[in-house]
Amino acid sequence: MANDPYKTLGVTKNASKDETRKAYRKLAKKYHPDVCPGDEKAEAKFKEASAAFALLNNDEERARFDRGEIDASGNPTGAQGFPGQGQGQSQGFPGGYAPGGFEDISDILSDLFGSHQRGARRQNFAFRGDDVRYTLQVEFLEAVNGAAKQVRMGDGKQLKIAIPAGSKSGDLLRLRGQGNPGTGGGPPGDAIVEIKVKPHKHFKREGNTIHLDLPITLKEAVNGGKISVLTPAGTVSLTLPPNTSSGKVLRLKGKGVPSKKGKAGDLLVRLMIVLPESADPNLKKCIADWEPKEHHNPRKDLGV
Repeated sequence: MANDPYKTLGVTKNASKDETRKAYRKLAKKYHPDVCPGDEKAEAKFKEASAAFALLNNDEERARFDRGEIDASGNPTGAQGFPGQGQGQSQGFPGGYAPGGFEDISDILSDLFGSHQRGARRQNFAFRGDDVRYTLQVEFLEAVNGAAKQVRMGDGKQLKIAIPAGSKSGDLLRLRGQGNPGTGGGPPGDAIVEIKVKPHKHFKREGNTIHLDLPITLKEAVNGGKISVLTPAGTVSLTLPPNTSSGKVLRLKGKGVPSKKGKAGDLLVRLMIVLPESADPNLKKCIADWEPKEHHNPRKDLGV
C-alpha cells in the first residue's frame, strides 16, 4: 500500500502547490537516479516522492484523496474488482503518477539537472507501471469447469479472462501488461485478478472432492434402481443398491473438480431418504401391515 503523499513529501494537508513543489525538488535532488546511480533504495524513494507530488499537484485527484475516495496510488478505496461483480473499479495513476503530473515532474527534473541531462539519462528513471489488483467473483460451476469472463479494465478496455478449470477462492491470475502504464518509457504493470468463488446451493467442495446430498424416496431406497444424479458436468445415471439407508455414500470417480495434474477428484453422493411432506395414508397402512422377519434396532451401536 502506498504511503500518505503528505508524509512522503513532508508537507501539511494545507500546503500550497508551491510548497509541495519545493518539497519535491528537495527530495528529487537528494534521491534522483543521476545523483544515486545504482541505489535501489534511493530510486524507490524518488519514485514514491514523484507519485506523491503528482497526486498533490493535481487539484481534482488531491481533493478525491482528501475525501477518502482514492488511495495514494489513485485506486478507489474499499473493495476492488470489476464492474458488474458487485465491486469497485480500480483505475490508479499511470505508474503512480496522476494525470498531467509527469509533465510537471519533467519540468522540475529538467530545471534541476538540465535538459541535456534529462534527455541523456531518461532511461535511468524509467519505471515499470504499478500492478493493479482486482477481485472477480465467479459462480461455483464456472470455477470447477472453467469459463471465459468478459470484464472491463480500469482504463475502460474490454478484456476476456480465461478462468482455469479447478479454480478456487484465493487463486491469482496475472494478466501481463494490463496494469498501469509505465513512466519515462518503462513497461506497463500487470493486472492481478483474485478469484472469489460463490457458494453453490447443492455442491460443497473440499480440495478436489465435491460433496452432494441426494434426496431419494422410500421406494427407491427399498427397491433400488437407476436414478439421476446432478454433477458439475451435467446429469448422470446412478444405480442405487436395494435396501439403501439414509447416509450411505456412493462415490462417482472423476466427477469432482478437474486437477491441473490431469486426474479429477471424485463426487461423493450421500443418499438421504425423504418422505412426502404431507402424510400418505397408503404409506401408513403399508408400515402398519409390515412385519419384519427379524428384529432390527438401528440404534444398537449407540447402546440404546
